[in-house]
Amino acid sequence: MTLLRSSQLRQIVRFALVGVVNTGTFYGFYLALHPWMPYFLAYTVAFVLSMIGSFFLNTYFTYRTRPTWRKFLLFPLTNLTNYVVTSVGVYVFVEWAHMNDKIAPLVAAAAAIPFTYLLSRRILTRGGAQDEAVLPEQPSAPAQDYAAPAGRG
Repeated sequence: MTLLRSSQLRQIVRFALVGVVNTGTFYGFYLALHPWMPYFLAYTVAFVLSMIGSFFLNTYFTYRTRPTWRKFLLFPLTNLTNYVVTSVGVYVFVEWAHMNDKIAPLVAAAAAIPFTYLLSRRILTRGGAQDEAVLPEQPSAPAQDYAAPAGRG
């Protein structure tokens, strides 16, 4: 039982780290695009770009699973809740609360974190027994098993 809790705790910590990287990536895209398009379009494009990065970070790093086309196609469904919560939040904060449109996406994103974790975990760990065997929590195989074959590079 303690091992399960410990494993889940490490997974949550990894999810949080990916979240920080993903938020920074999203925000960088948002700031770069904002001068060229309306804030909500910049927000949407930045969201999609960072979601693609989030998929790969979460499959390899957070949940230690192998990315598949099925998971890639389902992953946006897990982020739909995130998108709805943060989109409504951005709109409400900017239009009704008159919050700065450069800060509103960060504030809105905080409310969506628990939903995103639970839904992404469900999608990315479906069939997890097979995936976990491929990408173990703590690799015990020699490093060369994970490296590129000799003579390539």
